[in-house]
Amino acid sequence: METVKLDIAENIAVVTLNRPETLNAFNYDMLVELSQRVDLLRSSPEARVIIFQGAGEKAFSVGADLKERKTLTEQEVRRNLQKIGEVILAIETLPQPTIAAINGYAFGGGLELALACDFRFASEKAIVGLTETSLAIIPGAGGTQRLPRLIGETKALELILTAKRLKAFEAEAYGIILKAFDKDRFMKEVQAFAQEILKNGPIAVQQAKYAIKAGMNKDLLSGLKIERKAYETTIPTEDRIEALKAFNEKRKPIFKGK
Repeated sequence: METVKLDIAENIAVVTLNRPETLNAFNYDMLVELSQRVDLLRSSPEARVIIFQGAGEKAFSVGADLKERKTLTEQEVRRNLQKIGEVILAIETLPQPTIAAINGYAFGGGLELALACDFRFASEKAIVGLTETSLAIIPGAGGTQRLPRLIGETKALELILTAKRLKAFEAEAYGIILKAFDKDRFMKEVQAFAQEILKNGPIAVQQAKYAIKAGMNKDLLSGLKIERKAYETTIPTEDRIEALKAFNEKRKPIFKGK
């Protein structure tokens, strides 16, 4: 059985963490498989938006597989830690817009994966948290770095040091979740959001993401140079010319990502 499924249809890639019997916990084999899927998506022209979700109705992912963890040597624990960090960084640096569709529990590494995505949506039944300190460890796949950058240092300290779990609408109030929806509307809303992105020029979308991400931790002048370079990448594209033609002809543009 595939522990990570990948489906691409109509320019939307859906990556499914597929160990529902373990609440989609990460063992080493699953991390390797996830890494392979992410590498494939990085250069896929068909995948213009990527959605990450968990199989089943209970969990996005509860993080590390603790049953496996009990059997590992210290060296193997370090191996797993390095691998999950590498995979989540690879997700963060994907050129396409990424969406975490959090349908249930998202703890530890599961939430860290979601934090590496550009957008996070949650079902009303979702519960999230960086709960590692309750296990006498700390977030080790970027949680201590990405969460404070997202919601601020004090709130991140509160959540990590107390191992607090948040319900979906609480997580939305903290700024972790962009929007929480009732379970019946949840995936429809995620898909609708992806479609809003797909309406726009795919090269422009990727360059806009690059400019924002690359410029965030730079001074303003350096950021403006990054923006200018990203803009210049769009100038010779066929899509830019198509957008101008469509505007003059009062029709919707047909973008090809060229």
